Amino acid sequence: MALIVQKYGGSSVGTIDRIRNVARKLIETKNAGNKVMAVISAMSGITDKLIALAHEVMENPPERELDVLLATGEQQSIALLCMAITDMGYKAMSFTGQQAGVCTYGSHTRGRIANIEPSRVIQALEDGYIVVCAGFQGVTSEGVIHTLGRGGSDLSAIAMAAAVNADLCQIFTDVDGVYTCDPRVVKDARKIPVLSYEEMLEMASSGSKVMQARSVEFAKKFGVVFEVRNSMNNNPGTIVQEETTAMESLAVRGVSIERNQARVTVSGITAPVPYTALILSALSEAEINVDMIVANTAHDGMARQSFTMNMNDLGAAQAALKGLLPQLGEKARLETESGLAKLSVVGVGMRSHTGVAATMFRSLADAGIATGMIATSEIRISTTVEAGDIEQAARVVHTAFHLGQENA
Repeated sequence: MALIVQKYGGSSVGTIDRIRNVARKLIETKNAGNKVMAVISAMSGITDKLIALAHEVMENPPERELDVLLATGEQQSIALLCMAITDMGYKAMSFTGQQAGVCTYGSHTRGRIANIEPSRVIQALEDGYIVVCAGFQGVTSEGVIHTLGRGGSDLSAIAMAAAVNADLCQIFTDVDGVYTCDPRVVKDARKIPVLSYEEMLEMASSGSKVMQARSVEFAKKFGVVFEVRNSMNNNPGTIVQEETTAMESLAVRGVSIERNQARVTVSGITAPVPYTALILSALSEAEINVDMIVANTAHDGMARQSFTMNMNDLGAAQAALKGLLPQLGEKARLETESGLAKLSVVGVGMRSHTGVAATMFRSLADAGIATGMIATSEIRISTTVEAGDIEQAARVVHTAFHLGQENA
């Protein structure tokens, strides 16, 4: 008897009919001889409605109370799903994050999982229940409700699968799996049958919306094999697991795009070498994640440092750095640029194939697409382009690496 954890996102439980569809899937999995646990998001649109209600009450609601409010979205969906399963003649039991033993720490609205004590969940599984857990939430050691931020339900599912030693974790969503690029942008994009944790992590960090990066990090750390598949059909999805030698046969496995990027440059720096630490510490204290970082020193001895981030963080970054400028030199100043996007190619085969960067940038140059900042890892190459060029850039690079072909 296998233990299977299945995660269903907001679109999968967006209506009562869809909730009943999820109930049938869970029952089918149980009738196949498995123990079944589901991790559920709030119904699509509910979280946004709750946030809007909070802002009707006050402009800047306290994040502690916002967490209390947002956690109710998942509680609605788990209760409704258990009712649907019960109506079909099977035993089901719902668990909030606290009841499931999810202990969290960190800031409100972006909590992190410290540990999980799943004894009550395991007992319910042993007693024959289909267990339905609320994703996206947990509680601190003091009993304060935390939500986990973007992708929190995926993280909840991976973490619960690790905690109960599940045989498989299935991430059900509204797409058939992970594609070589967004099919809405690149028409001949293909589903990738198997990806390594490293490839999925780089794709998630580079803009793929199928999985959030920290969920993949958690899966890699604890060796949780998971499958991304569609909740609306029975098609096989994409398995994400440890790297195999067969994965190295292709230099590039996918192309990712990320919109809404901004660049911040601190120029005129005459402070000593530790200026990088000063700048990044200020951004870290403001809880701003930076992506690409480029630093250089001009012939006049003045240094400049540029970095990219999500457009939503631009205002907070400016506020965090303005007060720092006097420490960086009399001529230090801030420059910003919005309207950018990030294009990335990913593949573990880059470790053993040469010429990937040359192919990527030649194809973009031939298409007349200007590139900006560049960042690389062992298995990824990223560059910024103008936001208006990102879709053409993705199609050009996808074609250059023949990713639309069956044997690619």
